[in-house]
Amino acid sequence: MKKICVIFRRGPHEGGREGVDLALLSASFDQQVSVVFCDEGVLHLLPDQQPQLIGQRDYLATLKALPLYDVEIVLACKLSLSDYGMSRTDLAIACQQASAEEISQLLADSDEVVVF
Repeated sequence: MKKICVIFRRGPHEGGREGVDLALLSASFDQQVSVVFCDEGVLHLLPDQQPQLIGQRDYLATLKALPLYDVEIVLACKLSLSDYGMSRTDLAIACQQASAEEISQLLADSDEVVVF
């Protein structure tokens, strides 16, 4: 079983849908998938987004399906959350806050890392 880490570094609607699709598809094929939100990527975690206003589909609701696909490791960078004035209570899905060192260790333990 491969360990795949999907990292979201860009804001919502900049390749995020493909990242969510990859995470769910990989998990459905019994890969061990972890997801990390950092930099602008933490903005994916904000609730009540309205992507239809810019002509996009609401794929962000799909993030709530991660636990259904046994994606157990979902991390948000502490520093990035702080940079955007966000806290755990602001997040639309459950995730653990992680330091840069913890994220680096996860990346080192992964067989493949894909960045969106």
